[in-house]
Amino acid sequence: MKKIVITLMAAAFALSVGTAFAAKVKCTVDSIEGETVTMTCQKADKLKVGDKVSVKAKKQLEGC
Repeated sequence: MKKIVITLMAAAFALSVGTAFAAKVKCTVDSIEGETVTMTCQKADKLKVGDKVSVKAKKQLEGC
């Protein structure tokens, strides 16, 4: 009985994890005013109003 319950819980977890992944969109910061950031994004049609967004800053190095 325990094995069945564990298997069902693992299956439910695996199915729910698939819906938690977000779209990956590349953006460029256009302007910053206080706590407001304006960005231009590729594939912005994947985003909806009210979506929570996680931003990871990536600085690019320029060389000679």
